[in-house]
Amino acid sequence: MIHLGEYNTLTILRDTEPGLFLGDDENNDVLLPNRYVPESFEIGDDIEVFVYLDNEERIIATTDTPYIKKGDFALLRCNQANDFGAFLDWGLVKELFCPFKEQAFKMKKGGWYLVYCFEDEVSNRLVASSKTNHYLSNKELTVQAFDEVDLIVSHPSDIGMNVIVNKLHTGLIFKDDIFQDLSVGDRLKGIVKKVRPDNKLDIMLGKIGYRSIEPNADLIMKELEDNSGYLNLTDKSAPEAIKETLQMSKKNFKKAVGTLYKKRLIEIKDDGIYLID
Repeated sequence: MIHLGEYNTLTILRDTEPGLFLGDDENNDVLLPNRYVPESFEIGDDIEVFVYLDNEERIIATTDTPYIKKGDFALLRCNQANDFGAFLDWGLVKELFCPFKEQAFKMKKGGWYLVYCFEDEVSNRLVASSKTNHYLSNKELTVQAFDEVDLIVSHPSDIGMNVIVNKLHTGLIFKDDIFQDLSVGDRLKGIVKKVRPDNKLDIMLGKIGYRSIEPNADLIMKELEDNSGYLNLTDKSAPEAIKETLQMSKKNFKKAVGTLYKKRLIEIKDDGIYLID
């Protein structure tokens, strides 16, 4: 089956005047126009293409790489807008349409918007929606505390930054856990810091290595290992010094140090923290 809005590996069936016809194992075929035909090929070769509908609503293949595919999120620029919707640049000849009803806020020409791409059940066209939360759910979580996750920065709030977690759930990075500039559309690695009773996810940035240790403690362990087992910080250190070295608040630092101390992984002295072999 040829999948619209996705990458397909298809077989070159025949060479015609408008281009190559490609097929799958179910006798379906699609045209790859001449502008995308590789310099050298043989009938029977397999080729990976992206499939979508052209300006005349015909199914078409391309070797161009779109900025977004069906079921994914991306930050796209609005090329033009009218009363019916907006047309977004997604890296292909035909622009991606975002209907007015799928706009969280009215889109304007030149603006950048985080959108989700899906196939409209009525028209069978690929369309975009900036109402991204409609395509996310925390009802049944697929993650738990301390899991490493993929993040897409969604939008800011008064208490932090909202993020999309593994393209499935919503999460929040609190202001106290943000120590770098974040922009809508950024893709980052993060850690599930806490799962709340209502299934809301508290997220922090970074990667985790010691799954049995809370994330900030993991960061301190890595810093110790990178500095020959010594860290010139204590619970009496200035918050600014802790932030500069570890990119975390003093409150989180003290909690993490306590976790490592209880696990007998570190020794605390007047001049700093030492890693126990």
